[in-house]
Amino acid sequence: MQGVLPDSALRAMIERGEIAADTPVIPEQIQPASLDLRLGRVAYRIRASFLAGKGERVETKLADFEMHRMELSDGAVLEKGCVYLVPLMESLNLPMGLTAVSNAKSSTGRLDLLTRVITDGGSEFDRIPEGYSGPLYAEICPRSFSVLVRPGMRLNQIRFRAGQAALSDAELKALHSAEPLVSGEAVIDHGLGFSVDLRPETGDLVGYRAKPHTGVIDLDRIAHYPASDFWEEIRSRDGRIILDPGAFYILVSREAVVIPPDFAAEMAPYLAMVGEFRVHYAGFFDPGFGHGAAGGEGARGVLEVRCHEAPFVLEHGQVVGRLVYERMADRPERLYGAGIASNYQGQGLKLAKHFRNG
Repeated sequence: MQGVLPDSALRAMIERGEIAADTPVIPEQIQPASLDLRLGRVAYRIRASFLAGKGERVETKLADFEMHRMELSDGAVLEKGCVYLVPLMESLNLPMGLTAVSNAKSSTGRLDLLTRVITDGGSEFDRIPEGYSGPLYAEICPRSFSVLVRPGMRLNQIRFRAGQAALSDAELKALHSAEPLVSGEAVIDHGLGFSVDLRPETGDLVGYRAKPHTGVIDLDRIAHYPASDFWEEIRSRDGRIILDPGAFYILVSREAVVIPPDFAAEMAPYLAMVGEFRVHYAGFFDPGFGHGAAGGEGARGVLEVRCHEAPFVLEHGQVVGRLVYERMADRPERLYGAGIASNYQGQGLKLAKHFRNG
């Protein structure tokens, strides 16, 4: 059967050794349509980001680029602006016909942690071909905040696909007709377009901008840090804001979106031609996100936005990204938000789970 593999299939892959780990996979890692990946016990500070390349091993390239290594067992700080490579606890033995794609978890993206998976022989970040057998590594570059990490922390997630899973625009339109996927008009063009909300129903708070000089964030501390120590509030009364080059913003989509139980979705950045910015991190949306069957009534997408070369005026309702919907190979046993720890079900404008108001 073609499509994205659900939680039951992930458990079967673990039993067959197609997903392996020296430290056994724990149930909390298994999401409705993805598996969380865990940091190993050591981090390497490297001079530059790299890919192994065809026929090459990451370990061999690491010898050329390593600056120093740090044990993570007692916690170690990954400094803002530096690049690190961390071997992951999980490894893969993929059968033919099954590919994988990885991505940063929601909380990772909201902290502006550039986190990508690389493999032996890999020529792309976050893309793992059929038949791959070998280790996985996380490249981590904190962009806005230095972070404290330990072994077992889960910054990335991986999704497995059998065959072609993405819906065509025609299929997406048919699905939207049968079950509305978005509040308001559906803009469907290589996925479901979404726009930015700069005219909130109440008040004038439209987003947050990361402060340039802050303390360290311990990724194990939930609802611990006063948001005001790390973020500036962005307010707008005229439905527009100016993005500053190099700055990182948390904004929110105008539309509430729904992911039906038999589908998953991936957030992709909009075409670069729309402006000098990008929705910084693509992200996975699990089956049941914003769906009534999982206790949701639509949920808006949080946008992680970085401006590039020049200041750019962002207007209310401007299309900034798209959701690419994919069919599941089978319905998951559990949906996002239904009886599992889903931090962002029914979300609006929301910072990462590590922050509290104050």
